[in-house]
Amino acid sequence: MTDEIPDASAPHVLGPAAAAGPVQPPLPRWASVLSIGSVWVVALVLGILIGVLARPAAYASWLSLALAVCALLSFVAQLATQQKDGFITRLAATLAGSFVVLGLVGGILAILA
Repeated sequence: MTDEIPDASAPHVLGPAAAAGPVQPPLPRWASVLSIGSVWVVALVLGILIGVLARPAAYASWLSLALAVCALLSFVAQLATQQKDGFITRLAATLAGSFVVLGLVGGILAILA
């Protein structure tokens, strides 16, 4: 019996890709749609709440805050999928959609005010 410690710096027999671990299966389409669409729905709900509860002079401030909340929720929703493949694409779609939803709500509120 030898007390040899295996050399950790030696390359893996099957190469670096095999040493990284098993490949994750791709994220199902419904999970992508759910993680993106849920933040869009939150943006719409926040926009409606701003229109109902805020004074017209404070719409811009509240819409900016709602966009910041949606940005944080975008990161949370995409990190919750635990998939690194397509992360940037999903995050960009989530943020862009939130921006568009809140922009449309802001335009409607500006017309109504």
